[in-house]
Amino acid sequence: MLNFPAPKSQQRVSSSSGRSKVPLKPGRSLMDWIRLTKSGKDLTGLKGRLIEVTEEELAKHNKKDDCWICIRGLVYDVTPYMEYHPGGEDELMKAAGADGTELFDQVHRWVNYESMLKECLVGRMALKPASVAKEIQLSSKEQKKTINGKLPQICLKKKLSKDTPPRYDWFQTELVVTVVIYTKQKDIVSESVIVDLEDDQLRAETRLTEYSYLLHLKLSYKVQEDISVHIAGKVGKIELNMKKTDRTTWNELGRPLKAHNSFTKHKDQDLFYRKCKLVAKNDIAYNTKLFCLQLPLGTHLQVPIGQHVYLKHTIEGIELVRPYTPVCHSLQPELQEATQCTSRCIYLMIKIYPAGAFTSKIDSLQIGEDIDMSNPTGNFNKSQLQGVKHLFLLAAGTGFTPMANLLRYAVNNNSSLRKIKLMFFNRTENDILWRDQLKQLDLKEQRFAVEFVLSEPTEGWIGKQGKISLPLLSDFINTSTEGSKPLICICGPSMFTEQGIRFLQTLGYSEQEIHAFTE
Repeated sequence: MLNFPAPKSQQRVSSSSGRSKVPLKPGRSLMDWIRLTKSGKDLTGLKGRLIEVTEEELAKHNKKDDCWICIRGLVYDVTPYMEYHPGGEDELMKAAGADGTELFDQVHRWVNYESMLKECLVGRMALKPASVAKEIQLSSKEQKKTINGKLPQICLKKKLSKDTPPRYDWFQTELVVTVVIYTKQKDIVSESVIVDLEDDQLRAETRLTEYSYLLHLKLSYKVQEDISVHIAGKVGKIELNMKKTDRTTWNELGRPLKAHNSFTKHKDQDLFYRKCKLVAKNDIAYNTKLFCLQLPLGTHLQVPIGQHVYLKHTIEGIELVRPYTPVCHSLQPELQEATQCTSRCIYLMIKIYPAGAFTSKIDSLQIGEDIDMSNPTGNFNKSQLQGVKHLFLLAAGTGFTPMANLLRYAVNNNSSLRKIKLMFFNRTENDILWRDQLKQLDLKEQRFAVEFVLSEPTEGWIGKQGKISLPLLSDFINTSTEGSKPLICICGPSMFTEQGIRFLQTLGYSEQEIHAFTE
């Protein structure tokens, strides 16, 4: 919820989007905030009246006890929200008395702040700050000029990137309708393509470097629920095959919907959600469970290594979202293959907080019930492993989740790695996630080693103790081979990650050698 990133000048290592948290005072939980907004209390002092706010007026409200923030032309008095904000007061103060839209969009443009801050609405800016249109999309007039999905030249003249906009075509037989997307790139993999077919609506997103090409259509006729996706990566061609429900001859593929035939930067896109079915729920630790969510039959989606998805749920009329990094079902390949789950399954390892509004709701889901899950997002790329000889993973608690798939991929798909080491920090032995599996992998894989560090060990603990520190990291990360290229990934609570980054920089590691998965 509503926390802003540090200014770019202070962001010194690459990191995945996420949210920092600070301890909240008793009585300042999310549910406490929801109850306050439902109490009928006047949170703005305007008695429900909305006003027009000038830039000069907005700038006056820039203190902790009088803080207004503008997001997309709407002004909110976030003063009463200060103590409820999980990112702390300082995060909100980064946008105090100013337009916080850009800062907000950097971290959580998907959050329904209109619902969360509805009772804090002061009014609208008298002069809405100018915004730069970043999406390249066809106007309705240009849509009519589109032939077989080819973008008209007027669009190609706009400055994009070195990537050439794709085009699409379609054809049919008596039984099947096929859509072909020509990406004009030769590095297309299955995880680059996200397809959702629901009823008579088709949404197909193709991710190309920093841009996405989107097809979004209401089909002329209904088709069967399942869809087959074939990717010819060498020629950059994608085929979507849909079975007709009857043998009607289609005169056109369908009617364009929002952002159809657009070529847009990833960061400018709204996240798309689909309903996923909970098909399994298993205990991993006393407070952590592994949830298996099944994608709809008409969805093709693979989460790239190191990226995360968002779960969305409405609680007492307020729409909440939380990020989670999918994990593999098991670190052992043979166990993964033996399970009944298919490529349509997404596994999420979630720590359950009894007093947590969101996780307690997730935990209460029954097998067969649905929850909304977003498209993947994140800035980790497997290309970061190219040329890497030594991979070091630093995880604390559920910060292990982005490491799980990364570790499995590194062991099974990267023979050039000479050393893979995980240092896993936890409070007690009972908090260690997948401890047995990690120990088995340590015994089985010569290149891999795991070290467990506990901050509250029992008397019988013979492993390492304490919290993340310079001496611990200095002993753990050693690249004895001259010129070997390391990559160090770190994830955990914000304080753990921030301290770890400072220690790594003290040891002389560069921005390119550190990737922080922040949460």
